Amino acid sequence: MPTGAVPDFKHLVMSVLVVNREVEDDERIWGCHGGVRAAEYVKQNLFSNLINHPKFRSDTKSAIAEAYSHTDSEFLKSETTQNKDVGSTASTAILVGDKLLVANVGDSRVVMCKGGKAVAVSRDHKPDQTDERQRIEDAGGFVLWAEAVAMVKPIENPEEAAKKLMQEASQRGSVDNVQCVI
Repeated sequence: MPTGAVPDFKHLVMSVLVVNREVEDDERIWGCHGGVRAAEYVKQNLFSNLINHPKFRSDTKSAIAEAYSHTDSEFLKSETTQNKDVGSTASTAILVGDKLLVANVGDSRVVMCKGGKAVAVSRDHKPDQTDERQRIEDAGGFVLWAEAVAMVKPIENPEEAAKKLMQEASQRGSVDNVQCVI
């Protein structure tokens, strides 16, 4: 994104859930990569998959994990294009009585305010983490960064180096969220 540009937040959503006259606060945020199809699918399906899950009241923690997994599986089944490189991050925070249950996938994060300070209550899933890199590779993906450094090391002009990396990302099939900071 160019310096000073404002990000497009139209695919980030927050909501409040009221169930059976008991207030259950549910804050959800999701973003996307490779286009908006995955984020739109999550927006339309994750919430209903969660509240309609048979364990939603009795075992909310399991219901959240299973709803995330089910939503992902169903999206992949519905994705008719050959480009399966689309995806969505998602973060969910549900207050059940006096318990706050949080879940996230991707590099989205749930943060709460405690004593006037921001406290992360979820862990981002980023490819520089050993377990996340392994998960990506086990799923048939790959993570490159040493190759990118070697590719631009001989280029002295930072703008030219950034352009080279962005061109390479585009040639390898990246369709959005191509950003480069040198």
